[in-house]
Amino acid sequence: MYNSALILEGGGMRGVYTAGVLDCFIDNNIEFSSCYAVSAGACHCCSYLSKQRRRAFDVNVDYLKDRHYASLYSLITTGDFFGAKMIYDDIPNRLNLYDYDEFNKYQGNFKAVVTNIETGKAEYKDIKDMRKDITYVRASSSLPVFARIVNIDGKKYLDGGVSDPIPLKKSQSDGNIKNVVILTRDASYRKEPNKFMPLLKAVYRKYPKLIKCLEERHINYNHTLDYIKREEKNGDIFVIRPKKPVKVGRLEKDKRKLYELYKQGYADAARSVKRLKQYLDK
Repeated sequence: MYNSALILEGGGMRGVYTAGVLDCFIDNNIEFSSCYAVSAGACHCCSYLSKQRRRAFDVNVDYLKDRHYASLYSLITTGDFFGAKMIYDDIPNRLNLYDYDEFNKYQGNFKAVVTNIETGKAEYKDIKDMRKDITYVRASSSLPVFARIVNIDGKKYLDGGVSDPIPLKKSQSDGNIKNVVILTRDASYRKEPNKFMPLLKAVYRKYPKLIKCLEERHINYNHTLDYIKREEKNGDIFVIRPKKPVKVGRLEKDKRKLYELYKQGYADAARSVKRLKQYLDK
């Protein structure tokens, strides 16, 4: 295990790129002492830490035609476009079994980023007991409008990507000197203002601090990208990202496109393994 942190951003179904990268890490026995993951990144990190190669991708694509997995039917009937019961109960416990025992062997730290909608601030939740703490992974992945607010111990949470989409600075503030960042957008990408702000303001009118966070999300995200580029240029962090613009949507259901992006993630990671190990070893 390397004394280094792994940083995984979200991106909905674009996260299959991350799944490919993580499968390459499994194949090359690359493990990290800390993992900070957001939204889809947190979901994929679960299978990475249980060392279940290909599981993260399969979970994403095998149930695309099931209306209980990802559909307007699920959104209308449950309040979640991505069906919470199916994803966080049926799949890991019955359909594509999660290896809880292997996860329990992990000696590092795994933190999922969630957004407290009353404070508008990011919180970083330790995932120690996957059966119990999976609720934080769900909260981290709960997209505004497309998912219900997740209530945990009297607090209300949504997608961690709203408040801290790429938690590199959090990792550094925790003392991690070496950081490996996996992005799901290419180097040219810049986030634009959210064109659905009127809808978001109406839906979350009771949570003004969340609204402010949503309004400023593109600004904070782009500042983070600028910071990452500076850190990467200085050789202080190691970044793996798509080489060209990703044509996969957050709610993508085209299995062929998803498989191509998964393969791209694996290939990009495979080309980086030698340099990555040199960075981690120095």
